[in-house]
Amino acid sequence: MEFYFPTELGEQLAFGAAAFTALAGFIIMFAPGYAMRLFGMQVREGRRDGYAELRSMGGFYLGTGLSAIMLAQNFTYLALGAAFAMAAFARIISLLSDRGGTIMNYVLLVVQMILAALPLGYVFGFFSA
Repeated sequence: MEFYFPTELGEQLAFGAAAFTALAGFIIMFAPGYAMRLFGMQVREGRRDGYAELRSMGGFYLGTGLSAIMLAQNFTYLALGAAFAMAAFARIISLLSDRGGTIMNYVLLVVQMILAALPLGYVFGFFSA
């Protein structure tokens, strides 16, 4: 089995978004304490459930990113882009409803919008060779 790397620009961008997702998931899954510090979160005294939740989310990102990389099909890139689009929408709701207007939330919103736009742009033909 050979490693597939796309040849056209649009698919390379979608592939890059999937690779970034997998890498972020790997880091979050295996270094949740570092990820929490990076995102400005902390575990509540006496409760260690936050680590399990973060590791689970990291595993989801890793699995989703690797699936898109390994299958390299439009529907997997569509699923990746749609998931990040909904995550960005949820962050916008949080910014408006929860008074979460911090620099980190805005930065992560931009990252999620980019990670949604790259695969969706490829799937819907916005990137031409």
